[in-house]
Amino acid sequence: MSESVLRIHGHTTPQGTLVLDSPHSGSAMPTDFGSVRSAAELRDGEDCFIDELWLPASARGVPLLAAQFPRTYIDPNRHAGDIDLDLLDGPWPDAYFPSGKAQIGKALLWRTLDDGRPLYDRRLSVAEVRQRIARYHQPYHHALKQLLDAAHARFGVVHHINCHSMNAVSGAMGQGGAGLARADIVLGDRDGTSCAPEFTAFVRDVLAGFGYGVKINDPFKGVELVRAYADPAAGRRAPQPAAGSQQAPVHGRPPGAPAHRLCAAAGPFDASGRRHPARVFAAPCLNQAPPVPPDTTPTPT
Repeated sequence: MSESVLRIHGHTTPQGTLVLDSPHSGSAMPTDFGSVRSAAELRDGEDCFIDELWLPASARGVPLLAAQFPRTYIDPNRHAGDIDLDLLDGPWPDAYFPSGKAQIGKALLWRTLDDGRPLYDRRLSVAEVRQRIARYHQPYHHALKQLLDAAHARFGVVHHINCHSMNAVSGAMGQGGAGLARADIVLGDRDGTSCAPEFTAFVRDVLAGFGYGVKINDPFKGVELVRAYADPAAGRRAPQPAAGSQQAPVHGRPPGAPAHRLCAAAGPFDASGRRHPARVFAAPCLNQAPPVPPDTTPTPT
């Protein structure tokens, strides 16, 4: 698979039950994008450096799948049938599974940026939408499913961490409405359907103990990548952490400096005396990680 589409950091065969994916950290602009926005503007939807923040886990046998293309081009965290019909130049002939994201311009293919600026001065053809699905969306889902299935087959359980960031304050087309201040960290478990609520509550309590404001499923519950592959009763557990941009350790980042190295250099605490968010999110690959209690969701025998 071309590295312009996706990249798997670390082992392609999971060495433990943990699998990471970062679907929104890509920035390689496809030549056929055809947007009226500049490349810099199109990175408005990017979860900048989230892949690098989690990268140290790959050295401990944890695979990290990272999209290389921008979510504004096509969003792997949407169902392939989540089509914004207002963006097309004709009827959509394939399966149609609207999520409601088209209402804020963020269905499978984005229609607007977070502040409402349109991406296109044209409508897209069915052929080019199908091409984006075949070349980018399907390979990403196939690669993720292979990693999850491999871990589950080997260990009988898999913990899928779907990694994201979010704006500190919602934009004009933001989830839940404009101008809303968000928590430091939002944990999504789709109302307990993608991960045992007890485990989500444990993670919330650990993060809150470091001084962070944490909400569960507000405003982000998790979308397609956790919906499609989570089945807690079968040992497939998928929490979704989203860190607010006010916590992202990338402000003033020197060009080319890996985010996780900058985090490590920042020390164990942030300016407010709280444990540095990089250390919190790197917990799975640090020896001093807090002990994780067993997930109480039954696993088939």
